[in-house]
Amino acid sequence: MTLTVLNVAYPLAPVGPDAVGGAEQVLSMLDRALVGAGHRSIVVGCRGSSASGTLVETPSENGVLDEAAKSRAQQAHRAAIAAARASWPIDVVHLHGIDFDAYLPSDGPTLVTLHLPLDWYRAEALRPTRDDLWLHAVSAAQQQTAPSDARLAAPIPNGVDIDALNLLQPKRDFALVLSRICPEKGIHLALDAAKQAGVPLVIGGKVYSYEIHMQYFRDEVQPRLDGRRRFLGPLGFTAKRRFLNAARCLIIPSLAAETSSLVAMEALACGTPVVAFPNGALPDVIEHGKTGFLVDTIDEMAQAIVAASSLDAETCRAEARRRFSLERMISSYMNAYQALARLGTDAGHLAATP
Repeated sequence: MTLTVLNVAYPLAPVGPDAVGGAEQVLSMLDRALVGAGHRSIVVGCRGSSASGTLVETPSENGVLDEAAKSRAQQAHRAAIAAARASWPIDVVHLHGIDFDAYLPSDGPTLVTLHLPLDWYRAEALRPTRDDLWLHAVSAAQQQTAPSDARLAAPIPNGVDIDALNLLQPKRDFALVLSRICPEKGIHLALDAAKQAGVPLVIGGKVYSYEIHMQYFRDEVQPRLDGRRRFLGPLGFTAKRRFLNAARCLIIPSLAAETSSLVAMEALACGTPVVAFPNGALPDVIEHGKTGFLVDTIDEMAQAIVAASSLDAETCRAEARRRFSLERMISSYMNAYQALARLGTDAGHLAATP
């Protein structure tokens, strides 16, 4: 069954292979997989996005990302979704944004991927009343945090393109952080730990134009930068792959309940161990003492950064190949698309029956 799938990105973050956020990267991988399998892929994303299929572009917000900007972006997304549904015979709409309920179509087979901690969503949004609206988490650990009255389908675990990430090159003596730059990601803690460990630190990521994010960068990150601790800004896929393969370890100092951590999976696929606080799903991704270290304090993080070079790169790669297959993730989404599309077809047949 050939499908037409409309993937809808978060309105304030561009999508594409060089995207910063995990949700945007997953959407981009699905878009590429749909086209590769002979389906029609349509993507709604803000200006600056790219797609393997057809891109329906919405305006970008260039100023401060406040509530007014968010409201404008959501309105533009509602219009773009309506236009796409009027232009193509959409089989399934797939929403990825934390604010998905602000532009959720009122009917038709719809899939929602909950990429972020479940308590960041409106509680009402997690209780769909339509049989053709499916919500799912991206890990078992995330699913376990769902409210008792939430209606979630089985999780679809994330995966990464292990073959594309692999780049054999010698390790260098630096630690790496790849992240959005915002308070809950704890970048300042990684800077303190790396300085204590005496190991250089490279930070790749984006400071989005939310006032609290910009203030955090000015007050907590920028003052800690020096010749051995550098902020490079956003890294595209090619640069990210190079840094992930060369680093002695990836640090994830997140204070939030990570739902899956795509970047941890990418690091292991590159043979790079991960040092992280044990928040959310990270204990399920990292095997302590084998593919990384789970730590509770800055002192422990500093010790783990030093010890990371003792872990075996090929063991990390083998675990990534065994556990974080992109093909498994794509297959699960394709099965969900087909099942939802059949629901829509059956509903159409019933509506047409006199």
